[in-house]
Amino acid sequence: MAFYDLSKEERNHLVEKINRDLTYDLTSNKTENIIKYFSDGDTYIRKTSYLAIGKVFYAKQELQKAILATLASLLKSNSEKVRQTTINAAGEIGKFHFDKIQSFFDTGLFDDHHSVRNAVIGSVKKMGEKNPEPVLAWAKTYLKHPNKEIRREICHGIELRGRTHPQDILPLLKTLEFDETKRVSDTLIHVLGQIAYKNGCLKTVVAHLNTWKNKPLVEKALDEIVDVHNRYKKFAVLTQQEAIDYIDGNYKTEN
Repeated sequence: MAFYDLSKEERNHLVEKINRDLTYDLTSNKTENIIKYFSDGDTYIRKTSYLAIGKVFYAKQELQKAILATLASLLKSNSEKVRQTTINAAGEIGKFHFDKIQSFFDTGLFDDHHSVRNAVIGSVKKMGEKNPEPVLAWAKTYLKHPNKEIRREICHGIELRGRTHPQDILPLLKTLEFDETKRVSDTLIHVLGQIAYKNGCLKTVVAHLNTWKNKPLVEKALDEIVDVHNRYKKFAVLTQQEAIDYIDGNYKTEN
């Protein structure tokens, strides 16, 4: 029976059991229970497990060494679900201690399975929001990687920080303005749209785009920004017309 097919009381009991089983493994140098929950077919079972290990248990100093050693071992698992959940657990730790788990993401970026790589992107998003300085410094090292998918994934991964602090990621995005791979440039345009519709963000984005040299790409990005103000009109600070008027008055077509 799936996690959310259970009653609230049954879910609480299950969470308590998961926590007991995980604690037993971590304090007994075992991995049987951890692997069982990390490989479970139910997303919420896996989520409960990685949140317990990466967020709750890692806060206990006496368990930190065991957790890091266990996760390092599980990242070598033949199961993509185990590797995916391991990356998600590392992402919880990286919100506060990125230096401890950076190597997990250096490995996960190149995993053969898309679900593991997607977990890297999701983790970079949540880590970058909470712990931006080391995470963005790490991300920057991959923006010129010869593998186009690595560049695309990193571009996508830093988006969430940019939604509230576009100034933090715009210099990184600018390194991709002349990227010749369409999948990368399409992601770049998408991210520029996503970081421009909240309070004060359009001004910051347009000012930075005035320094970019790839005018055809900037024009596409501005079109995306205008479109986002319509698609997300319930969340955008400005109306679509106000966004158009601001861009018309502040974007310099010639520098």
